[in-house]
Amino acid sequence: MKITLLTHFKEFEKRSNTGRLIVDVLGENAEQIRWNRLNPPVDLVREIDAGGVALIYPGAADESDYDFSDVKQCIIIDSTWQEARKIHQRSPYLQKVRRISLNTGSKSLYNLRKHQKESGLCTAECAIEVLRRAGRVAEAELLHERFLAFIRPQGVMRGAVQGH
Repeated sequence: MKITLLTHFKEFEKRSNTGRLIVDVLGENAEQIRWNRLNPPVDLVREIDAGGVALIYPGAADESDYDFSDVKQCIIIDSTWQEARKIHQRSPYLQKVRRISLNTGSKSLYNLRKHQKESGLCTAECAIEVLRRAGRVAEAELLHERFLAFIRPQGVMRGAVQGH
Protein backbone atom coordinates (compact mmCIF):
# COMPACT_ATOMS: atom_id res chain seq x y z
CA MET A 1 0.00 0.00 0.00
CA LYS A 2 1.23 3.45 -0.93
CA ILE A 3 0.50 6.49 1.21
CA THR A 4 -0.15 9.65 -0.78
CA LEU A 5 0.04 12.99 0.98
CA LEU A 6 -2.04 15.62 -0.79
CA THR A 7 -0.17 18.61 0.58
CA HIS A 8 -1.21 22.25 0.80
CA PHE A 9 1.51 24.48 -0.68
CA LYS A 10 2.13 26.28 2.64
CA GLU A 11 3.07 22.99 4.34
CA PHE A 12 6.22 22.51 2.28
CA GLU A 13 7.83 25.49 4.04
CA LYS A 14 6.68 24.75 7.59
CA ARG A 15 9.23 23.21 9.92
CA SER A 16 6.32 21.78 11.91
CA ASN A 17 5.06 19.67 8.97
CA THR A 18 5.12 15.94 9.74
CA GLY A 19 4.51 14.81 6.15
CA ARG A 20 8.23 14.73 5.39
CA LEU A 21 8.69 12.15 8.16
CA ILE A 22 6.34 9.80 6.33
CA VAL A 23 8.21 10.18 3.04
CA ASP A 24 11.58 9.74 4.79
CA VAL A 25 10.51 6.56 6.60
CA LEU A 26 8.46 4.91 3.84
CA GLY A 27 10.61 5.92 0.86
CA GLU A 28 9.01 4.80 -2.41
CA ASN A 29 5.92 3.59 -0.54
CA ALA A 30 4.95 7.23 0.07
CA GLU A 31 4.59 10.30 -2.09
CA GLN A 32 3.89 13.95 -1.45
CA ILE A 33 1.81 15.77 -4.07
CA ARG A 34 1.28 19.53 -4.01
CA TRP A 35 -2.46 20.27 -4.03
CA ASN A 36 -3.58 22.72 -6.69
CA ARG A 37 -7.26 23.67 -6.95
CA LEU A 38 -7.08 24.51 -10.65
CA ASN A 39 -4.84 21.63 -11.75
CA PRO A 40 -5.80 18.30 -10.18
CA PRO A 41 -2.97 15.75 -10.04
CA VAL A 42 -3.54 13.70 -13.21
CA ASP A 43 -1.85 10.52 -11.97
CA LEU A 44 -3.75 10.58 -8.66
CA VAL A 45 -7.09 11.09 -10.43
CA ARG A 46 -6.25 8.14 -12.70
CA GLU A 47 -5.40 5.98 -9.65
CA ILE A 48 -8.66 6.98 -7.95
CA ASP A 49 -10.62 6.03 -11.07
CA ALA A 50 -8.85 2.63 -11.14
CA GLY A 51 -10.07 1.84 -7.60
CA GLY A 52 -8.48 0.54 -4.42
CA VAL A 53 -7.94 4.07 -3.06
CA ALA A 54 -9.13 5.32 0.33
CA LEU A 55 -9.15 8.82 1.80
CA ILE A 56 -8.47 9.32 5.50
CA TYR A 57 -10.85 12.08 6.47
CA PRO A 58 -12.61 12.86 9.76
CA GLY A 59 -16.32 13.18 10.27
CA ALA A 60 -19.07 11.23 8.57
CA ALA A 61 -17.13 8.49 6.88
CA ASP A 62 -18.13 5.69 4.57
CA GLU A 63 -16.37 3.34 6.96
CA SER A 64 -14.63 3.57 10.30
CA ASP A 65 -12.20 1.14 11.92
CA TYR A 66 -11.67 -0.26 8.45
CA ASP A 67 -9.51 -3.21 7.47
CA PHE A 68 -6.95 -1.87 4.99
CA SER A 69 -6.17 -5.21 3.35
CA ASP A 70 -7.83 -4.27 0.04
CA VAL A 71 -6.50 -0.70 -0.09
CA LYS A 72 -3.71 -0.17 -2.62
CA GLN A 73 -3.35 3.53 -1.93
CA CYS A 74 -4.28 5.71 1.02
CA ILE A 75 -4.64 9.50 0.66
CA ILE A 76 -4.04 11.78 3.63
CA ILE A 77 -4.65 15.52 3.23
CA ASP A 78 -1.51 17.15 4.62
CA SER A 79 -2.41 20.61 5.91
CA THR A 80 -4.06 22.41 8.80
CA TRP A 81 -7.54 21.20 9.71
CA GLN A 82 -9.07 24.37 8.24
CA GLU A 83 -7.19 23.98 4.96
CA ALA A 84 -7.92 20.24 4.80
CA ARG A 85 -11.63 20.99 4.87
CA LYS A 86 -11.22 23.46 1.99
CA ILE A 87 -9.07 21.03 0.00
CA HIS A 88 -11.69 18.31 0.39
CA GLN A 89 -14.56 20.62 -0.59
CA ARG A 90 -12.70 22.10 -3.59
CA SER A 91 -11.48 18.82 -5.06
CA PRO A 92 -14.28 17.00 -6.90
CA TYR A 93 -12.04 13.96 -7.50
CA LEU A 94 -11.80 13.45 -3.72
CA GLN A 95 -15.59 13.24 -3.50
CA LYS A 96 -15.39 9.93 -5.42
CA VAL A 97 -12.96 8.29 -2.97
CA ARG A 98 -14.07 5.93 -0.20
CA ARG A 99 -13.68 7.87 3.06
CA ILE A 100 -12.32 6.25 6.18
CA SER A 101 -12.39 7.88 9.60
CA LEU A 102 -9.77 6.81 12.13
CA ASN A 103 -11.30 6.43 15.56
CA THR A 104 -8.33 5.77 17.82
CA GLY A 105 -9.82 6.88 21.13
CA SER A 106 -6.52 8.56 22.01
CA LYS A 107 -5.52 12.20 22.03
CA SER A 108 -2.96 13.54 19.58
CA LEU A 109 0.59 14.00 20.86
CA TYR A 110 1.32 16.64 18.22
CA ASN A 111 2.12 19.92 19.95
CA LEU A 112 3.93 22.09 17.43
CA ARG A 113 0.98 24.26 16.39
CA LYS A 114 -1.67 26.19 18.24
CA HIS A 115 -5.42 25.73 17.82
CA GLN A 116 -5.43 22.03 17.01
CA LYS A 117 -8.63 20.01 17.00
CA GLU A 118 -8.99 18.16 20.30
CA SER A 119 -9.89 14.88 18.61
CA GLY A 120 -7.71 15.33 15.51
CA LEU A 121 -4.51 13.52 14.66
CA CYS A 122 -1.67 15.13 12.74
CA THR A 123 -0.55 13.77 9.37
CA ALA A 124 2.17 11.49 10.79
CA GLU A 125 -0.17 10.10 13.45
CA CYS A 126 -2.74 9.26 10.75
CA ALA A 127 -0.07 7.43 8.74
CA ILE A 128 1.09 5.54 11.84
CA GLU A 129 -2.47 4.35 12.49
CA VAL A 130 -3.01 3.38 8.84
CA LEU A 131 0.25 1.38 8.83
CA ARG A 132 -0.73 -0.42 12.04
CA ARG A 133 -4.15 -1.34 10.70
CA ALA A 134 -2.58 -2.53 7.44
CA GLY A 135 -0.32 -4.89 9.41
CA ARG A 136 2.85 -2.92 8.68
CA VAL A 137 3.77 -2.72 12.35
CA ALA A 138 7.55 -2.32 11.94
CA GLU A 139 7.10 0.71 9.67
CA ALA A 140 4.46 2.12 12.02
CA GLU A 141 6.82 1.81 14.99
CA LEU A 142 9.73 3.37 13.10
CA LEU A 143 7.54 6.30 12.02
CA HIS A 144 6.23 6.62 15.59
CA GLU A 145 9.79 6.83 16.94
CA ARG A 146 10.73 9.48 14.34
CA PHE A 147 7.55 11.40 15.16
CA LEU A 148 8.25 11.40 18.92
CA ALA A 149 11.77 12.70 18.26
CA PHE A 150 10.32 15.39 15.98
CA ILE A 151 7.81 16.90 18.41
CA ARG A 152 8.96 18.82 21.43
CA PRO A 153 8.48 17.44 24.93
CA GLN A 154 5.01 17.94 26.42
CA GLY A 155 4.65 21.19 28.36
CA VAL A 156 7.54 23.00 26.66
CA MET A 157 6.55 26.45 25.40
CA ARG A 158 6.83 27.33 21.70
CA GLY A 159 10.40 28.45 20.94
CA ALA A 160 11.81 27.06 24.20
CA VAL A 161 13.36 24.10 22.39
CA GLN A 162 15.72 24.91 19.53
CA GLY A 163 14.16 24.07 16.18
CA HIS A 164 10.55 24.28 17.37
